[in-house]
Amino acid sequence: MSPLPEILFDVARNPFLAVGLPIGLGMASGFATGQSSRSNWFKNMTPPPGNPPKEVFGPVWTILYGLMGYASHLTVRAFDSAVTPSGTAQADQALQLYYGQLLLNLLWTPTYFFFKQKELALGNILALFGTVTAMTVKMHNLYTPFSTTWFLAPYCAWLGYATYLNAGYVFLNRDRK
Repeated sequence: MSPLPEILFDVARNPFLAVGLPIGLGMASGFATGQSSRSNWFKNMTPPPGNPPKEVFGPVWTILYGLMGYASHLTVRAFDSAVTPSGTAQADQALQLYYGQLLLNLLWTPTYFFFKQKELALGNILALFGTVTAMTVKMHNLYTPFSTTWFLAPYCAWLGYATYLNAGYVFLNRDRK
């Protein structure tokens, strides 16, 4: 028996809901981020080298949320078609990691922008990166029609870059509150 509520499996079973849920939550988070990223607190910080224009983040995150959502759909299909208890358990664990990373992902924005806790946000993104890596490994080993790794590799790469940016803002602005 999975600790996840059945509704989370049902969301992932529907490809439109599986893709739409993270995109919708990401859009809500992005709207809030857009407002906060125009604040004096953020504008007055020294950005790390290679910091992209803020207009890049919305399209990139929309694509990444869609890809991770579709990976969750493939994972629940593997769960539903698993013929061994270990196959079911692995898919279940991958879905738990998926929803856990989605929560960590969505917590980063208020931690960084609303509470202005760059250091705590860095800890969050490091935990997120670890969770996404574990999720990618779990999903990679599932029997799916397409390798979920192709859907998650861009997310892993972007998280590495986002972690660099967060760490850069912490390091370059350590004397600012």
